[in-house]
Amino acid sequence: MKTIQITIDERPLKVMSRARKSARSAFIRDALEAEIQRQKIREDEIHLTGDCTRKLVTPGAFELWLTGVAESIGLGFDDD
Repeated sequence: MKTIQITIDERPLKVMSRARKSARSAFIRDALEAEIQRQKIREDEIHLTGDCTRKLVTPGAFELWLTGVAESIGLGFDDD
């Protein structure tokens, strides 16, 4: 671990002092870790959502695939 110095407003410091079950340093470390985890989850959600929207099936793609499968097993679709 590395020691750092931070400045914090009086009000959050008082709230933290009343609410804490551990030392202030541990409280701040835990809060920082939780925030880092929330940001990572959010970034992963954005990444996954972007992947889903980029990989949507284009109109007609399924029909083309189905026709290819049908022809490969000997079923043909006549346009007549």
